[in-house]
Amino acid sequence: MLDRFLYYCVALPWSVMPLWLIYLLSDLFYFVIRFVIPYRKKVIVENVQNSFPDSSAKQQKRITKKFYRFFANLFAESIKNLTISEKSLRKRISVKNPEVMQELHKEGRDVLFLSSHFNNWEFLITSQALLFDFQAVGIGMPLSNKFWDEKLNARRERFGMKVVHAENYRDVLRTYKGTPTATLILNDQSPGKNENCYWTEFLGQETAFYFGAEIMANQMDAAVVNAVIHKVKRGKYELELELVTKTPKNESYGAITEHYIRSLERAIQLKPEYWLWSHKRWKKGVPENLQELKDNHKKRFLEKFRS
Repeated sequence: MLDRFLYYCVALPWSVMPLWLIYLLSDLFYFVIRFVIPYRKKVIVENVQNSFPDSSAKQQKRITKKFYRFFANLFAESIKNLTISEKSLRKRISVKNPEVMQELHKEGRDVLFLSSHFNNWEFLITSQALLFDFQAVGIGMPLSNKFWDEKLNARRERFGMKVVHAENYRDVLRTYKGTPTATLILNDQSPGKNENCYWTEFLGQETAFYFGAEIMANQMDAAVVNAVIHKVKRGKYELELELVTKTPKNESYGAITEHYIRSLERAIQLKPEYWLWSHKRWKKGVPENLQELKDNHKKRFLEKFRS
């Protein structure tokens, strides 16, 4: 009952307000989550300190402060995203080099579209079908709250995106046979079982990454494009695309995932406040048998895709 009240009586009414007015409310939200009830402060501070150990305490504090401001703005923009018009959304997110995707569409290629929780990924999810001629598909894990999962995904899909969960993406993609698809994967989430992860150093820390995108690329023989979301100004963003590969089956083990990781790392180091530091990214810890896990993971991949 509370979920329905919050959605229909709070979120949606706020969403129809002008964004400048929602930003005013987000300023209050910023004050609350930073000073009154500090939102995940321990997680944020620890993540920043571990990722930038050579920075001074003052510099780390500045990153944390800017992150809270970014998070408040993201909250406002995510609320607006629930009802934003197509015309307004097109003004708020653009593509710096659309020819990367245009060329792949001409070739009739399926694309794995890699991005991350950097800047406003909600605008990207909702606008992807408007930005490119491909059938947009987004793979994600379902929210624990079924009501919000259903409502948020319905709003994300209203311009043509098809949101699917990791368990059933293959069935959905089969329905688009003959139609080029661009499948969005936000690849910086914390993955599951240690043995299924790709482990590498990221921001100076041994880190586990999902490897599903690399496996999918080899299964589908899909082109891989990396997308970094840059902030132009408050409420306005630009996608920068980079073709990772057209021939995933010719790439060495881990090459696609490494390319993505290093691109994200550079973006974070340049503008650290725009990444989701409140996420418990390193909650897994480093396993004692790390090298064994790495060796076995590589061996299984090579046996399946390169033998």
